[in-house]
Amino acid sequence: MLDIVLHLDAHLLALVHDYGTLVYAILFGIIFAETGLVVAPFLPGDSLLFVTGALCGMGSLELQVLMPLLMFAAFAGDNTNYWVGRRFGIKLFKPNSRFFKLEHVEKTQKFYAKHGGKTIIFARFLPVIRSFAPFVAGIGTMSYRLFVTFSALGSVAWIACFTLAGYYFGNIPFVRNNLTFMIFGIILISFIPALREYLKHRSEKN
Repeated sequence: MLDIVLHLDAHLLALVHDYGTLVYAILFGIIFAETGLVVAPFLPGDSLLFVTGALCGMGSLELQVLMPLLMFAAFAGDNTNYWVGRRFGIKLFKPNSRFFKLEHVEKTQKFYAKHGGKTIIFARFLPVIRSFAPFVAGIGTMSYRLFVTFSALGSVAWIACFTLAGYYFGNIPFVRNNLTFMIFGIILISFIPALREYLKHRSEKN
């Protein structure tokens, strides 16, 4: 899996060569799954978007097809995850449960009531967290009208930022020749906000 993540350019080029336009369906499925399935936070969202943008710059993929398709995949995944959380998530929380406590739901409801829209947008740019944010929003019964608005904004912003970054910068000679390091850097940078929040939470508890 690590080899696939760090050498996405080679793997995607092979997919384009072997499957042609079916690659669009594969990319749709990956983006949908990373956002829509709470069990799939390990999929390479940010780096994948950067590399697909670079491939668009090379002419291997069509940017005007790819971006709307992936925006819809992200939006559809977000909404699927929300409704799974809203329909089934609460059943995980039992009065005597050791891990899934009802008080967590109450805290989630208060958090999303105060920071809901901002959370949904910012979570888009945080690996792992973006796989859980819609699910938790559903559990916390966040207003769907509010959720769907910010989900759409977050989906467009996330896809546009990373895909266009790859499109405009991915084929600069220095970037292209060091793409593995660039991907690794994107992964590390993506985790910085989550790590900062974790350390902040730890310090407040202590």
